[in-house]
Amino acid sequence: MVSRITAAYGQALNTLCVKDRDDPLAEMIAKRIIKIAQSGVHEPAQISALAIKELEVR
Repeated sequence: MVSRITAAYGQALNTLCVKDRDDPLAEMIAKRIIKIAQSGVHEPAQISALAIKELEVR
């Protein structure tokens, strides 16, 4: 599970062009990715896409 979360986090940061992991956006992404992964989604690409989609809505 940790490797899937790590992969999803890296994909999301890359997609959103976030290079500084101290950026508040990076923390928001991490929280959403963990929440989505805990809900039962297993594919890193899907976790990443859902997290990005949630950020766009807010």
